[in-house]
Parts: sequence; C-alpha cells; structure tokens
Amino acid sequence: MSGAGLLVTTMFLASLLLSAGSLHRLNQEAYLTVPELVASRGYPSESHDVVTEDGYILTMHRIPHGRHGPSVDRPPVLVQHGILCSSACWVLSTSEKALGFVLADAGYDVWLGNFRGTNYAKKHVSLNLTDKQFWDFSWHELGVYDLPAMVDYVLSRTGREGLFYVAHSMGTTSFFVLLSMRPEYNSKILAQFSLAPVAFLSHVRSPVIRLIIPFLTSLHQLQMVGPGEFLPNSQFLSAVASLACPDGALTPPVCTDISFLLTGFNQRQFNMTLLPVITGHVPAGSSIHQFLHYAQEVHSGRFRQFDRGVVGNLLAYGSVEPPDYDLSKVTAPVYLYWGENDWLADAEDVRELESKLPCVRASTRVPHPCFNHQDFMWAVDVEALLYRDVLARMAALRPPR
Repeated sequence: MSGAGLLVTTMFLASLLLSAGSLHRLNQEAYLTVPELVASRGYPSESHDVVTEDGYILTMHRIPHGRHGPSVDRPPVLVQHGILCSSACWVLSTSEKALGFVLADAGYDVWLGNFRGTNYAKKHVSLNLTDKQFWDFSWHELGVYDLPAMVDYVLSRTGREGLFYVAHSMGTTSFFVLLSMRPEYNSKILAQFSLAPVAFLSHVRSPVIRLIIPFLTSLHQLQMVGPGEFLPNSQFLSAVASLACPDGALTPPVCTDISFLLTGFNQRQFNMTLLPVITGHVPAGSSIHQFLHYAQEVHSGRFRQFDRGVVGNLLAYGSVEPPDYDLSKVTAPVYLYWGENDWLADAEDVRELESKLPCVRASTRVPHPCFNHQDFMWAVDVEALLYRDVLARMAALRPPR
C-alpha cells in the first residue's frame, strides 16, 4: 500500500472508531483549554493577551492564588515552557504535582507564559498563520521579543519591581538570550530557576536527534528548508494518539518508547495515566527554525545566534559567522537543575553553561539516577524530587512587601 493509501486508511479507521462511540474512552482533559484545566482543579484563572514589539499576540494564563484564597504577599512568578509545549504543560497533572498549582498553593501569583507559534500564541497584529513571515523566527526572537513583553506585562499588572522566573528547556535557552541581548532585564529577575537548562548541546545523547541533526543542517545549507510550522497539534492527532495510548492498554510502551528515544529512559517515573492528557496538548506547535537553530548548536558546539549562511551572516551581523551570546551579561541569580539521564540537557553541557555564567547560585542534580528531560514536568515523584527544593530556595529569596 502506498504512503498516501495508508494515511487515508488510517484516517478512515480512526473516524469509524470515533463515530462508533469511542469518544468515551478518551480522557476528556485532553480537549480542555488551560483555563478549563485550571478550573477543573478548583483554582481561579485569568487570561491575558500581550503584544510583542514585533506584533505577535501572546496569551498568558494566570493562577492568581491557590485553593485556600489570596494571601497578603504573593510575589509573581513567570513559568515558561519548552519546545513543543505550551502553558498547558504546567497544569496537566494533579494539583499536588503540577508546578502551576504547586506554586499557587505556596503563595505565589503564577503566570504561565506562551511563546509565539504555540496553541495560545498564533495571532499577529498584521500577519496570518499562512504567511511564511509569521513562522520566520527561532528561539532568538523568543528571548529578544516574547520574554521581555511578558516580563514587563506581569510587573505592570502586579506593581512589582521584580519576579521569579522558572523555565524548562527552551524556556531557559530564551532566558539566556534575553539577558545576553538585553541585560537591562537582569534587574527585573529576582532569581531564575533553570529546569533542564539548554544552551550548549555538544553532548546530546538522543539517537533520534543525532540522526536528524545532520539531515536538517544539510537541507538548510542547501536552502531547501524555509520558515514554517513544525508539528502543529490537531484534534485528529489527539484522538488517534489517545486511542493508541489508553491507560492500561498494550500499546503505551510503544508510545513511551518513542518519547524515551528523545528524552532518555525512565519508565518508573513515567506517569502512564497522564499519557492520554499529554497527547492532547503536546505537540503545541513551533517554528521549523527553532529546531534548525538547535541543530546548529549541536553542529557548532557553541551558543550563538542563528546561522544564516555567509551572505546572510554578513548582512545580519557584519561577520562571516554568527556571534556568540555573551553569557557574562547574565548577572541575575541562576539556579540550575539537571537530570543524570537527560539525553537533551546533558550534564557536561550544563557544566559548560555553569562555567560561563557569572551568578550561578547552585547547580543541582535531581536525586534520581534515571531522571530525564520530560520528568521535570511529569515525573511521578517530581514534587518531592525537584519542586520542594525550588520552593525552598524561592522562599529564602522572597522580597519584603
């Protein structure tokens, strides 16, 4: 059967299953929006639209306080997702384990950010989703435009002079871009907590990434890859994934094995019950150039701006090669958390990052030998293994009000 024939057959069979009443097998939380997810756990929520300097409209989700009501002193904390995720990734688990709820119950004013191109940030003041220009960005633009817009908005709404910043993976990459390119924002960050920090990528262990990187880099050098969306989400994909990976079925090991090939293997900490919910919200959309930029980092072994080729680099940077990000300008307090079995944010690369940052207060190995890249969000024991330590450090730094 041809590839097209197989796709049509798969879609037909999936539609039959759904029309036959299989929807009751799907976890309905896979289809809830972030405000609906937050409300389903008994928390208040708000949605706020933020416009960046270059016209992207980002929706932020706020959990203003925990289930026990507002407290007098609620410092703001901006929580930022990694690649292919969205604000949803912080509220998918139970209230005892999802970081958004854990922070709210600990007395913080929680703001869940969304980068451009994700499910909650697919609007622009003048561009349409079908315009190639809309997708012409990497994580450089997330740091230069998206993060400052969100930081300024949160501080303006809360009347505060500084906030805590907690991020996973690409959310950390963009933070280092922000403070390297716009160091005036250092004074607005009380402390930054990097969960699986990504800047240098020389020691990436994922076999999937290692196979894809040379291919992507070669295509880009041949100018065969242009701006566009990578892995958008859809209800159809969510339905098929949920049918293929229901809790307790024979197929979830196959589903998790695909994930493990990217992030590292840790079956004991993988929350199988949460899998149908995750597949409803991930992938949340991204730009091809975000992946290309990371591919360049693996290839070059450096943390630097997007490589546009010799001519493009000369026009954009005035040099044959793109410039490195100056990490010496990142003077806000930084706390690094890394996993021994993280195939994307390898310990060696984290140590290189640490050596170049002037204000690392602590570099902490999560105390579990198999802790991997996605465990920072969804591990069964993530609250005990990681979040308690983050909360303790935040509590010690809470500013007087």
